[in-house]
Amino acid sequence: MIRNSIPAGVRTIAALVAVAVASVSAGTLSAQSIAERVHAAPDGTVRFTFRARPDVCGSGNSVYIGNNGSRNTSGQRSTDDVEWEADCGHGPVRIVLDVHDHTVTGLRSYVGGRWRAVSGVTDLGDVPPQTAAAYLIALAKQSSVAVGKKAIFPATLGDSVVIWPQLMQIARDAAIPSETRRDAVFWLGQMAGETVTANLAQLVAEDTVDRAVRESAVFALSQQPHGAGVPALIHVAQTNRDPSVRKKALFWLGQSNDPRALALFESILAGNGKSGAR
Repeated sequence: MIRNSIPAGVRTIAALVAVAVASVSAGTLSAQSIAERVHAAPDGTVRFTFRARPDVCGSGNSVYIGNNGSRNTSGQRSTDDVEWEADCGHGPVRIVLDVHDHTVTGLRSYVGGRWRAVSGVTDLGDVPPQTAAAYLIALAKQSSVAVGKKAIFPATLGDSVVIWPQLMQIARDAAIPSETRRDAVFWLGQMAGETVTANLAQLVAEDTVDRAVRESAVFALSQQPHGAGVPALIHVAQTNRDPSVRKKALFWLGQSNDPRALALFESILAGNGKSGAR
């Protein structure tokens, strides 16, 4: 149970975590206790690790995911937090939190390597990937942009963690800063699957969602592998009521080199298409 002395913001994070993780095996560090232990830590650095997906490796500030390239590309072989010996180390995911006055004010994430020997660090040790992802998602929902958007990417790296429903919730939540929501949509775009594609298409069609977020969803559809998002983009280009969103769909269709997109352009230029984008 969360102590009453914990501020409302921390209690909210813990409550969000409880929803995200229905159950945690006995004896493991629960997501709620991550929030509690971060709250209880002195000002300074809090860190923890969790198991990474098999297709993830890292070196310095670069994290590589399968054949999709890297999230960061500075290529440093060491940082203030972690150092590496291998060219690309496979796990674990390492999270570093800057804490001031019981609040997370900064977040850094790495994959592989080993912790640098530094003093004054609160180390929570290794936690289950599902628990870590739930805590990071809760942090993304509750925190400022500076912390929130940085929490999303490492949440996607945990082994055997299904994260897309929580990312979709973030994308639809108007109470969350738009930049954080767009980052959630971007990482949705990196996930393959009919369900993700269908939900992205639905997000584009929701007029109540910020235009910037809907345009990010259009881009995310364009990133679906093997042209899986092309039919949805064509539908957007033909039917969406927002001219700006239609124009974005046409742009990304133009980058696809897909025969279905070329057929749409031919139809529009011949005067048979429905898009009013210019």
